[in-house]
Amino acid sequence: MTAPPAAPGPTAEGTAAPAPATAGRSPAAPPPVPALYETEIAHTRTTPFSYALRHRTYMWLVDVDELPVLPRALRPLARFDPRDHFDGHAPTLRAGLDACLAAHGVRDADGPALMLTHARVLGHVFNPLTVYWCHDRAGRPVCVVAEVHNTYGGRHTYLLRPDGRGRAEAAKAFYVSPFLDVEGAYRMRLPLPGDRLDLTVQLRHSDGTRPLTATVRGTHRPARPGTLLAAALRHPWSTAAVSLGIRRHGVRLWLKGLRVRPRTPSTPQEGTS
Repeated sequence: MTAPPAAPGPTAEGTAAPAPATAGRSPAAPPPVPALYETEIAHTRTTPFSYALRHRTYMWLVDVDELPVLPRALRPLARFDPRDHFDGHAPTLRAGLDACLAAHGVRDADGPALMLTHARVLGHVFNPLTVYWCHDRAGRPVCVVAEVHNTYGGRHTYLLRPDGRGRAEAAKAFYVSPFLDVEGAYRMRLPLPGDRLDLTVQLRHSDGTRPLTATVRGTHRPARPGTLLAAALRHPWSTAAVSLGIRRHGVRLWLKGLRVRPRTPSTPQEGTS
C-alpha cells in the first residue's frame, strides 16, 4: 500500500449557522495519510428514556486526491467509490466534493481535502457520517462538509464553518433516525484528526432538550497492509456490521415503545440512490 505525502493539512437548509470563519488561520500540521482509526462509536439518547449503544469498528482518513493504492489481495477490503458519496454521479471523489462546494457557494476550497469515512468492504458500504476537511491552496482551513446517509438511501450534506476548536452548528434538515422528527439543530465538534480522533454531534431542540449525542473516538494507525488486515480480522465485514447494528438497535427502541416518525414529501432527500 502506498502512502502519499501528507497534505497541508444556513440561511438555506443544511447551511451552518454563522460561526467564526476558519479562513485566514495558519495551517495546522496535518495527520499522516492515508491512515486507519480504530474507533468506538457511541450514541446516547436521553428522551423519552435513556438508551446508549457502543460499537467498535475502524475508519479511513484519506486525501481525496491521493487515494490509497492497495495490494491486489486486499482490494476487496477497501474500495473508495465516488458512487458512494454526494449524488453518486461524479467521476471522482474530488469532482463530487467540488460540485458540493460550488452548490454551497464555496470557491476557495481548492486545496487539500481530507476525508474520514468507511471504505466499501466486500462489496458493501454504509456511511452514516463522512467528514471532509477542506483547505485552500495554501493549506489554510476553509470549511468542513458533513455528509449524512440514512438507511432509506437518502443523502444530505451540511456545509460548516467551524471555529478554531472545530465547533459549528447547523439546523437539522434531513430525516435520519425514524424516531426523531426533522427539527432542532446540531451542535458539532469536528476537529481535524491527529493522533486521536474525537468527534461529537449533538442534537438540540428548541425546548432545551438534547435527545441524542453521538461521538466517534479513535486512535491513529498507519495504513499498512498488516494494519488493515488486522483491523479487518478484528471487525469482520465492518460496514455490514454497522448496517445490521443500526437496524438491531432500531428494533430494540421500537420494542421499548418509541414511535416511528413518518417521512413526509417535504423531508429533504438529497441524492437518493
